[in-house]
Amino acid sequence: MALAAAVPGGGLLLASPVQAALRLFQLLPSAAFWQAAGNSSLRIFGGFLLSCALAALLAALAAGRPWLRDLLAPPVAAVKAVPVASFIILALVWLDSRSLSLFISALMVFPPVYLNVLEGLCRTDRKLLELARVYRIPLRRRIWGIYVPQVLPYFRSAASLALGLCWKAGAAAEVIGLPAGTIGERLYTAKIYLQTPDLFAWTAVILILAAVFERLFLAAVDLLAGKAGR
Repeated sequence: MALAAAVPGGGLLLASPVQAALRLFQLLPSAAFWQAAGNSSLRIFGGFLLSCALAALLAALAAGRPWLRDLLAPPVAAVKAVPVASFIILALVWLDSRSLSLFISALMVFPPVYLNVLEGLCRTDRKLLELARVYRIPLRRRIWGIYVPQVLPYFRSAASLALGLCWKAGAAAEVIGLPAGTIGERLYTAKIYLQTPDLFAWTAVILILAAVFERLFLAAVDLLAGKAGR
């Protein structure tokens, strides 16, 4: 990358790591940088959290209801197969551009979380559940003592995958919808004006934010797993 950027005229198409890093440090002190990073984080991670809650709820309902699993199977398969750009363009017909990244992030997160949580619930030890019924253990204790430890490993792997998906899909939604004061808007502006260092700097910001949110969220899940295992 550094060699390509050093070629005469190559800097317009490919910035060196040093150029991208310098540009990132130039952006850090500005209020506009933190506003864009905050707006994008709030919408994209908000979509992730909303989708996780909805997916876990529907998986819990579908685990004991085959008709609901059959009802949800086609839309889940469609979300998995249809390109994210198609959903973004369709969603722009009904949604404001400011809500687009939240919706698209939630949409992309739903299938992996729903399917993994459903799998975890379906694989819950039936002998333990039967024992809990025989001894009339309250539902709250059954959920915390049996379901949560069984499902959390499935949920953790799904969340790790979904966090990457939601940032990629959310950033793409912002680039197409162009809501003001977001990372996607900055990426599009950098592309239009051939500001290649800015393009690489904002891409690095997305990678950093995705990594930070993944570490924090998975740490919270591990903490919950530790409490459930006691």
